[in-house]
Amino acid sequence: MSSQRRVYVHIGAPKTGTTYVQDKLARNLRSLASHGVTFPSRNPSVSPPLFHFRAALDLLGQDWGGEPGHASGSWDALVRRVRRASGTTIVSHEILAPAPAAAVEKAKRDLDAGDDLHVVYGVRDLARQLPAAWQESIKQGRKWTYGRFLKKVRNRRPWFYRSFDVPSVLGTWAAGLPPENVHVITVPAPGTASRDELWLRFCRVTGIDPAWAPEEATRTNPSLGVAEAAMIRRLNVRLGRVARREAAYDGLVRGLLAEQELAGRDSDKLLLPPRMNAWVAEESQRWVDWIEQAGIDVVGDLADLTPAPVSRGDYVNPDKISPKKQLAAAVDALTAMTQEAARREDPDQQLHRRVMRRLFDQ
Repeated sequence: MSSQRRVYVHIGAPKTGTTYVQDKLARNLRSLASHGVTFPSRNPSVSPPLFHFRAALDLLGQDWGGEPGHASGSWDALVRRVRRASGTTIVSHEILAPAPAAAVEKAKRDLDAGDDLHVVYGVRDLARQLPAAWQESIKQGRKWTYGRFLKKVRNRRPWFYRSFDVPSVLGTWAAGLPPENVHVITVPAPGTASRDELWLRFCRVTGIDPAWAPEEATRTNPSLGVAEAAMIRRLNVRLGRVARREAAYDGLVRGLLAEQELAGRDSDKLLLPPRMNAWVAEESQRWVDWIEQAGIDVVGDLADLTPAPVSRGDYVNPDKISPKKQLAAAVDALTAMTQEAARREDPDQQLHRRVMRRLFDQ
């Protein structure tokens, strides 16, 4: 690979395989570096994806529920590493997608790559992306119903939808860049490509030889079924805002329940309501028209963005799921939580051991 400095800013969108791509980059950090590809990291205690997340938060002036100021300095730290690197450097986090124009201009200026700055954006068909977005928000502690979320989507109000809207996102990020430096990667339609196709498309954009990243990604962001998503939403309502902002929420509710114990249950798939078929088809066509008129680089097939209509017989409304199905999911959740509690050491016992060690060490 050429030693010419080239910077790729992978801005999302959420729910387009970003977790998979970031994990693939992180797990092959050294191998990629030996071929002139840098995925900046900070230190062994902070994973590269977390480092990029904090840098994005710092750029945007946000904390996303963490301690105030916990991300301060992260953007400048990332920029220093990007500027020191030669060859290809990749910056990646999906919260960058709906960044305001001022933050985008600052990012471009700070990264200082000029005509060698590239923007990479994943796009997925809305019929799959919207259900995934709602359940992702539930995993993160939101308590809105599916119906309320979709109503806001129709008005283009939620953060998720602002992250998905191609003309809005790329209209901001592509400003001042040559069209060939703006890359759209389409997420393959179900059953049309191998599991690795998304990674191969990312490699084609960034010039990575897939052989440079032999270690498989293990991090996934699995989907919940209708009953499981409905149950966690009700749990969020019961917990209240303060509890949902605690650090333990992410590890227990999202990590243990949503992404491990409940993700593999046999349950109805969360789908888009059939009444939205026409709307998502119109929105998707608006995206395709914008991409074609902009003349930007497309890796994949724009036909991947055509949503498959949902039939009434297939749709199960998570806002009206039967108590019996929710109870079954809740019992499984309670079982997992009880087993986890049994595995964890009593905090009083931990304190006792620390005190005894100090006494005997004197």
